[in-house]
Amino acid sequence: MLKCGIVGLPLCGKSTVFNVITRAGAEVKPYASGKTEPNRALVSVPDRRFDRLVEIFEPKKETPATVEFVDLAGLSRDASRGAGLGNSFLSFVAESDALLHVVRLFGNPDVPHPEETLDPLRDWRIVEVELMFRDLGVIANRLDRLAAKKKTTPQEVAEAELLKKLQDHLMEERPLREYGLTDEQKRALAGFAFLTLKPELVVLNLDETQKGVSWPLLSRAEELEAVLKEKGLESVRIFGALEMDLAELVPDEQREFMADLGIEEPGRDRLIHRAYALLGLISFFTSGKDEVRAWTLSRGDNAVDAAGAIHSDLARGFIRAQVVAYEDFIAAGASLPACREKGLLRLEGKEYPVKDGDMIEIRFNI
Repeated sequence: MLKCGIVGLPLCGKSTVFNVITRAGAEVKPYASGKTEPNRALVSVPDRRFDRLVEIFEPKKETPATVEFVDLAGLSRDASRGAGLGNSFLSFVAESDALLHVVRLFGNPDVPHPEETLDPLRDWRIVEVELMFRDLGVIANRLDRLAAKKKTTPQEVAEAELLKKLQDHLMEERPLREYGLTDEQKRALAGFAFLTLKPELVVLNLDETQKGVSWPLLSRAEELEAVLKEKGLESVRIFGALEMDLAELVPDEQREFMADLGIEEPGRDRLIHRAYALLGLISFFTSGKDEVRAWTLSRGDNAVDAAGAIHSDLARGFIRAQVVAYEDFIAAGASLPACREKGLLRLEGKEYPVKDGDMIEIRFNI
């Protein structure tokens, strides 16, 4: 199960964002008494296509796609040197496959900012630098171990050369995701769990009083967004505390409240969708009267990978995949026979790259 870790400075609203996404009711307060164990929750991915298939097939069982979110303790300045929760925190970050980096833009005199003033670009950079320092420490440790060896293999020599280049890159305060590693190099470095190589989505956490365009911190938010765009990072604005309250309402009340505030889509849905994409995931569907299920694959996976996601026996005995795109299925009146008549239902081989929204039936023999 891939995990999205929620990171940021203390008191930036990470637990609020976690509650918005998960509806888990995690306690919203600073990590106290040396607590380092994060809050975790498995979340269903909202998907209108899945909901429509459930309506059509009326199955006995419905199983949506899921993704795990982890609410990590606040990362203090100098955490890489042991400040705050230090390495305990960073080890949990290393276990995450992607990061939601929450940046505070809300003002609240009852929740003092750890840096005393609101400055979103500064706050984002503090966390980024700490993640870079952690990666530098990992590289230094590995290079020391390699240097201490009496004899090194050609592979280790090549590894040391690459690590030294990455070290120089980080010393320029540039994250590893900007280095331009090849897929082969990324696979070779996977064991290091480099933090600045992980995909990252920046979440700007506002409050409802900042909904208009004239609030004082707008220019600073836009400055951060411009820097993120330059670096190829995506960002999303949410009203954390308000969205947490919204998530507790029944659907009708929620829609009415959102309409009054001019909010078109719940922040929860936007964040989950963006996190799912950030992890490089897509969904395909199996449908019938017994069960409608959304299965998770990595983008680029093929038909055999899809078969294996369902059951290892299907991958082992794979013959063909019967495939129709969800949109084609709906356009054909939600009828598989009609899809077959129109030539929309296809038989695909092992190497077929599964598309997001494909409806698949595996033919196999073992």
